[in-house]
Amino acid sequence: MRTHVPTLRGLVIEIAVMVAVGATLAIIGPFGSFADGSFAHRLAYWMPAAFGGYLIVRPFVIVAAIAADALHLPRGPALAAGVFVGALPMSFFILWLNGNEFGRLPTADGWFQLYLQIAAIGAIVTLLFSLLERRAAAGPIAPPVDAAAATPPPPPTPPAAEPGERFFARLPPHLGREMIALEMEDHYLRVHTAAGSALILLRLRDAIAELAGVDGRQVHRSWWVARAAVESSEADGRNLRLRLRNGLAAPVARNAVPTLRDAGWLS
Repeated sequence: MRTHVPTLRGLVIEIAVMVAVGATLAIIGPFGSFADGSFAHRLAYWMPAAFGGYLIVRPFVIVAAIAADALHLPRGPALAAGVFVGALPMSFFILWLNGNEFGRLPTADGWFQLYLQIAAIGAIVTLLFSLLERRAAAGPIAPPVDAAAATPPPPPTPPAAEPGERFFARLPPHLGREMIALEMEDHYLRVHTAAGSALILLRLRDAIAELAGVDGRQVHRSWWVARAAVESSEADGRNLRLRLRNGLAAPVARNAVPTLRDAGWLS
């Protein structure tokens, strides 16, 4: 099961993001804070507010994401729930900060407005973190690789391993080896086979490298498809999808269309 706990590199990135968020809020002075003093005064308020939100709200979002994966629930609503739950204790921190910084505390109606403001900022920061995680997991779209050309000739001794042997060793045994597709979900992969699907901790580009020798292509930034699993292609306006035999529809990146057409993938 995925942990969602950021790596050291991810933690450094998240801290840098929160510094940028705090500085940006100090510059624009939202929610009436622009009139509360100089930029330095606003910075002294928004920087601890930003990191307070990170330390208070972020754990709720991480727990919500873990629960969503464990229960196979949609990711977006789960993250939103984590933000709205975390905004409650965060509002008490901001009430304390407001009392110390500006010598005022809101009324009951003002507290509810403050709660909504905190939830809005938390949602924006959570969306930003999710986009950064997805971008880091995807990496650049590699050009389609000719599987036959990419596979080195087997040495005479010992015998060469079967194509994709290292990748298939990562899968639960019940999934078998009949590949359908790989679908990127943040920095994890959902592996689809003829026997079902499962999430594994692996970047898409690393999985493609381990599947060298298996007849398939990366057709989109977030998708790799086995050729034998393609039943047809279908167009929806300017968008193109590959219909797979297990019912999935894999999107095709526009820059991949000519290569797939030349290779005979598109009907």
